[in-house]
Amino acid sequence: MEDGIDNQGGSAAGQIPEADLSRVRTVPVGGRPNKVLAEHFAAPPPMDAEARTFNAFVRSLPHVLQAESFLAVVDAIASAVERRRTVLWMLGGHVVKTGLGPVLIDLVRRGAITHLASNGSAGVHDYEMARWGGTSEDVEAGLADGSFGMADETGRDMNGAFTRGMREGWGMGESLARDLDGRDDLAYPDLSLLLQSYRLGVQYTLHPALGAEIIHQHPAADGAAIGDTGHRDFRRLSAALAGLDDGGVVVNVGSAVVMPEVFLKALTVARNLHGGAPRGFTACDLDMNRHYRPRVNVVERPTRSGGGRGFSLTGHHEIMVPLLAWAIAERLDGSVGAE
Repeated sequence: MEDGIDNQGGSAAGQIPEADLSRVRTVPVGGRPNKVLAEHFAAPPPMDAEARTFNAFVRSLPHVLQAESFLAVVDAIASAVERRRTVLWMLGGHVVKTGLGPVLIDLVRRGAITHLASNGSAGVHDYEMARWGGTSEDVEAGLADGSFGMADETGRDMNGAFTRGMREGWGMGESLARDLDGRDDLAYPDLSLLLQSYRLGVQYTLHPALGAEIIHQHPAADGAAIGDTGHRDFRRLSAALAGLDDGGVVVNVGSAVVMPEVFLKALTVARNLHGGAPRGFTACDLDMNRHYRPRVNVVERPTRSGGGRGFSLTGHHEIMVPLLAWAIAERLDGSVGAE
């Protein structure tokens, strides 16, 4: 010690202490666990054009972070298909508006979707595309003069389907699907998730938020019919969740509020009725932004309380959903093996 200063990191009056790094313990790098290894790295595109297939692209992805989660979700869905477990896809309206209907319908045909559920806006966009081949109006322009959401045929015919559905004991999704199935003037029937899932024997349940969809402001709107058919679909979704047990998958795409809230309550009903099941399923939220409810109500709470796995994939629907669908198709065809 010179002039009251401890050269080894000690302190004297008025001196700020410093850690003595010469006394730090080190460990050999060979004995340290590593989260990233050489075999996890990505591969560049093959020089041979014929070798640059989608299968090669999937296999080239690095096994780190979101890419690893993406591959895990692909494998979970393929495994659920092979084991005949429920694969539930929950949708927000934006998923339909970005033109993904044909991709999702193909997954239904492959058995990679066994139940579709969506908020009410997705049903509106799907119905309009099937009937007239166009949807998604300019909200701000219509709001200025009060014409936003006032398309007469959309509101009249969809509400009419709900009224009939209430009389017949149908769910909301079934009511719209039956309405479409009975028409011979559809512009694009092949693009409709409602219609094609119905014809393929896969349930599509609709979960309205009263006052949140344009058809609720139409003169033909019947709150009793909306409530009756919508609540029936909630009960149907609750019953379907039993199939998630031990290997099923739930994927939430583009619904930040309605479907995560509906799913949490439906899961509570299912577990209440089935002794705590379903458990041991995979949950995935796929959206362009991270939101509280999908993360907590879909990815975290259900899997932490049920011994499953949860993943959050971030990206635009119009890119991520086709990537996921193509990878699932490759995996089901045996081109991409399980890791």
